Parts: sequence; C-alpha cells; structure tokens
Amino acid sequence: MRGATIIALAGTVAGLTDIEHKPFMRKNIDPLVSPGKYVSHMHSFYGSDAITKDLPTTEQLQKGCPSGENPNDLSVYWAPTLYYVNGETYTEIYPATFKTYYENIDKAEIPFPRNFHSIAGNASAKSQSDINEKITAITWWCDTGNDDRNSRPRAAFPRSTCGAHMQQAILRFPDCVDPTNIKNYSYAAANGGKCPSRMKRMPSLRFSARYDTRKAIPKGWNGVPPFKLACGQIGEGYCFHGDFINGWYEDSARNMLKAKGQTFMGIDGAHGPGKQYSKCKAKDADPSHGTSDYHKSLEMMG
Repeated sequence: MRGATIIALAGTVAGLTDIEHKPFMRKNIDPLVSPGKYVSHMHSFYGSDAITKDLPTTEQLQKGCPSGENPNDLSVYWAPTLYYVNGETYTEIYPATFKTYYENIDKAEIPFPRNFHSIAGNASAKSQSDINEKITAITWWCDTGNDDRNSRPRAAFPRSTCGAHMQQAILRFPDCVDPTNIKNYSYAAANGGKCPSRMKRMPSLRFSARYDTRKAIPKGWNGVPPFKLACGQIGEGYCFHGDFINGWYEDSARNMLKAKGQTFMGIDGAHGPGKQYSKCKAKDADPSHGTSDYHKSLEMMG
C-alpha cells in the first residue's frame, strides 16, 4: 500500500525510503533565512534538536538527539506552524504524522553532501500563481473522503472538512547540486528531468505533513477554512514551505543509494537499524531565547 500511495501522489518513483518524525519544538527562528536572529514567523521543527538561531554544520547536528525514527538521520527539517484560528486565539494543529520521503534514489549520483541545506516552496506565496506545483509538488489534499483539489487552487486548504478530519500537505525539495558549490542547487524537473550542467543528482526529498483537525473543529467546517499557516493568511495555505539541513551520517547516506525500484528500503547504519527511535528525548536546545507564542512572535518580527 505504501508504494501505491506514493506513486499516486508523486508519479513513478525509483527507489524510496521514509522516516517519521515527531515535532520537538515550535519557535520563531529560521537559521537559513535569518541566521542569528529571532525575527521569523513561527516554525515547527523535526529531526536533530541541535538547532538554534544559528546555522549549524552537519557535524554539529550529529551531536543532537533525533526526533525521528532513524538514528542514522540527524538532519533537521522545519515547516511553518499550522494554527486553528478562533477570534484572537491561535491553537497549533500538530501533524498526526510528519514524514520525510526520499525518492528517485535509483537516479541519484551522489549522497547528500556534508553541510548541504536547501529550501523548498515560497514563504511569501499568496496565490496559486506564486508557486510551481509541477516543480515543487506543493498540494493540500484530503486523505480520505471528498477531495476538492480539482475545484479549487491545489495549493490552497481544502474548502470543507476532510474525511476522518485528516488533511495533508506535500512538498518536494531540490534534487540537483553543484558538489563544488553546495549553495548552488536546483530541480531536475525544471530542466527536463536532468540536472543542469556541472550538477549531480541527489535523492529527492519530499515532506508529507498530515494534520488531524478533529480536536480543533470536531464538527468540521465549510467555506473559508479557519486555518492559518504562520507565514500566510487565514484560509489560504499557499505559503507552505520547508527547510532542510543534512545531518545524515556518511555511511547511512551512502547506504541510501542502494535502494532500488519501487521497494521500500530501511536505511540502516552504524548507529542502528533504520526503523528505531533513539532513547533520548529531543527538546529545545536554547529554551531561554526566542518564543513559541504566536502573538509574541509577531511583536519580535517588528
């Protein structure tokens, strides 16, 4: 069933693995966009907890505790926090599951370089025309029941309650990089399915965030969705985006390239099997600074 679902969402993939992560922090930082500052909209963080306002190296991330189920992956991932809005009250909606999928591994030429980081999506998007679904795959949709993707902008929130109250966002990351300048990255999909000259193909990372809205709105909704991403406006969804900093141990990053065909493969390594949570508990590494309060974050943005 896993393979069939992935094919339906993202087209034919070649070699894949997935990792489920638990959120460990909500904070007004973004070390890729605003390093060293507490001026970001709110993000929810997953993966290595060795993350603060400052941009970390791969080695520094590997000193943290992972919130994901693979002890070989000390990468850190973040996305804008989703809120249920009721007047002036903003209540975070936690993902029922947040997974990182690594796909098209058969096409990869190199593992993720050390210290590689990338951003996907458009945090300033206000309409469907501000994003490129064919490249980033950004879509909001219902897991079960009626799915209105074909009658609304596909990067906008569903316009009525999803079956089982479960709505999902997906987002694909760049999969091409210049090994001599890792800040230079791109999408194979933007270049006819091949990496631009001097770039090498990496596994294709995709976020899958499934939000359970039942607790916030048990009776559901119809019309303008009462949700807001920290980066956008009530009822939209276009600004969903993601950040990734590589923290994979080198042996397991190389092992990932062994995944073949449509078969799921757990990525094992020297730090344990690919489906085993660590015994440590991920937490905010700098709890005395920044904020997890939505309204306070707006004040700090100035």
